[in-house]
Amino acid sequence: MKYMLLMYGPPAADGGVQCEFEEWVTYDKALREAGVLVSGYALKDVSTATTVRVGPAGERTVTTDGPFAETREILGGYDVIDVPDLDVALEWAARCPGARYGGSVVVRPIDEFEA
Repeated sequence: MKYMLLMYGPPAADGGVQCEFEEWVTYDKALREAGVLVSGYALKDVSTATTVRVGPAGERTVTTDGPFAETREILGGYDVIDVPDLDVALEWAARCPGARYGGSVVVRPIDEFEA
């Protein structure tokens, strides 16, 4: 079953402890060697985000001035893994450097639809 691991962390501007690059390299290598990584990417800084909303009349609004969620955590990246069950997905999430230093990893099953 496929699961998405959504990696959230405090903004770098908050001065919190950040993961070392080598920690991410080690984690990525472990995912690849275990054969469970489907895909994954780090995201650019939240200041590069563009938000699209469509109103009731179909009008499109595009904003580029950042997120509006009431949270101090930002989505920094994701991995999609293919593992037997939720317990294994949770084990991988716990190994993720993003789960440390005040960060968190949200685990969500992928809902695959038949074509």
